[in-house]
Amino acid sequence: MLEEGPDGFESGMSAKKYMTITGASKATATRDLQDLAEKHILVPTGGGRSTQYRINL
Repeated sequence: MLEEGPDGFESGMSAKKYMTITGASKATATRDLQDLAEKHILVPTGGGRSTQYRINL
C-alpha cells in the first residue's frame, strides 16, 4: 500500500482484498486491519462488512 500511495488501491483495502493478497483467513484479516487502524497506520471508513481502510499518510 505504501508503494501505491493513498490512491493506489481502488476503494482502499478491505478484509476481502487482504485475504486475497495474504492468504489469511477472514478472522485474521479483520484482526490485522483493526490492529493497524488502532496504531493509526490505516484509517477505517464505512462500517461492518463494507469497512474500507486507507493508509494514513
